[in-house]
Formats: sequence, C-alpha cells, structure tokens
Amino acid sequence: MNVIDLRSIFFSPFSFSYLCAMAKQQQMSFMQHLDELRWRLVRIALAIIAVGIFIWFFQEWIMNHLFLSLKSKDFISFRLMCDYLGICVEDTPVKMQSMTMSGQFNYAMTMCIMGGLIVSSPYIFYQIWAFVKPGLKQHELKAARGLVFYVSLCFFCGILFGYFVVAPLTVQFFSSFQITKSIENNFTISSYMGTIISTVFYTGVLFLLPIASFILTKIGLIDASFLKKYRRHAIVVILILSAVITPPDILSQIVVSIPIIGLYETAILIAKRVSKKNEIES
Repeated sequence: MNVIDLRSIFFSPFSFSYLCAMAKQQQMSFMQHLDELRWRLVRIALAIIAVGIFIWFFQEWIMNHLFLSLKSKDFISFRLMCDYLGICVEDTPVKMQSMTMSGQFNYAMTMCIMGGLIVSSPYIFYQIWAFVKPGLKQHELKAARGLVFYVSLCFFCGILFGYFVVAPLTVQFFSSFQITKSIENNFTISSYMGTIISTVFYTGVLFLLPIASFILTKIGLIDASFLKKYRRHAIVVILILSAVITPPDILSQIVVSIPIIGLYETAILIAKRVSKKNEIES
C-alpha cells in the first residue's frame, strides 16, 4: 500500500468519523460499566438498609436474647458444655452501662447496620458476582458455578461458629476475670458490643479461606505445593489470629484454632483438585 492510500484512509472524513465513533463506543462502554457498578452498590445499600430497618423494630429483643444472653449460664453453648463436657459456668456478675449520651443510640445503629450486612450477605455476594460475571470466559463461568452459594455457606458457618463458640468464651472469660474482688466489672455498651460484633464477623471472614484458596488457585497465584510448603507458617499465623479474636487462655485458642486449621487443610485439598483440573484443561 502506498502513501496516497494511507493518507486516504487516515485523513478521509469517513475514516475520521469512524475512529471517533470507535472511541465514543469504548468510552460509552466504560461509562456503562461505571453506571452498572453504581446501581449494584445502590442495591447493596438498599438491602442493608431494608434489613437494618427490620432489625430496628426488634432491637430490644435482639439485644436481650442475642447479645446480653451470652453472659448467662443458660446460653445454649454453656448448657451443652455443662451437659456433655462437664464444664459448667455461672452467670457473669457484670453490669452494662452507657457512658455517653448517644451511646445506646449509636450501638443500636451499629447493630442494625452490621445485622443488615450479615443477613443480606448472600445478596451482596450475588451482586458482586453479577458485576464480575460478564468479564469471565466460558470455562471460568463453568468452574465458578455455585460460587455465591458456597461463599454464603462458608460465611454463615463462620458467623455461627463465632457466635456460638468464640463469642461466649470471650464474654465468659473477660466478664469473670478480676485482678481483685474490690474492682467491679462494669462494661460499657461500646466495649461489649464491639467485642462481640468484631469477633463474630472476623470469624465469618476466616471461614472463607477455602473459597479464597479456590479462586487464587484458579487464577494461578498459588497451588497445593505452595500451601503445603508454608503450612507451618500458616499454623503460627492461625494461632496468632486465634489469640487475637479469643480470650488469652489456652482452651479458647485451641477450640478456635482447630477448625481454622481444618479449613486450611481443606484449602490444600481444594487447591490440589483445582490444579489437576487446570492441567487437564490445558
């Protein structure tokens, strides 16, 4: 092709308008993605708000039966420990108080927002997946089938484990611990609620370890040999995390660390299976 032909292509009115149309189409595509992301974030926010409003009308029942009940010896986890393990506890002699004028209102709002986030988490995971899904290839879509269900399942299992195991042990330990009998344990509502909510939520996040292993192995960042190589390091990290989210006693750390170590071993099996499948497909 000679110079005249190149000029006719690049400088003709038709070619110039075509290039402008292509640029505009790409820009519109990018703007459409931003608009889709914006509306999915709006849907997520509306779901959290809707559940939060529902929780608001039952805040007293939720506070008494889901949060304050953790310091009672009649809590289901303590009853099971007493019946089957012979480890019985007493009601924790602790009083709750609010030190600021807006303290109870602020934590009522926190309870509603966190409750809305946890309850609507399957819908949130679906919205994230629906935004990412169009950019995946066919074999990637096939491999990720049921991902929203498994993410939600692992997250809720972690939430339940955190609420029925980790949180009661944490409340029982710190409520009953005293340097001397002359000092009473009068917890603020912010300290009490903050400890329970963070403990339960972070435990739910830790239970997503197998899902993270699946995704990272699928995209080639890790494999089973990598997880096996750093197993000892991972166990140390798990013990540290268990010490952070539980009371500083050996029993609580063991109770929390065992299922997390089990999740790590499950992550290794998942990575091994995904790696074999990737080799077959390649």
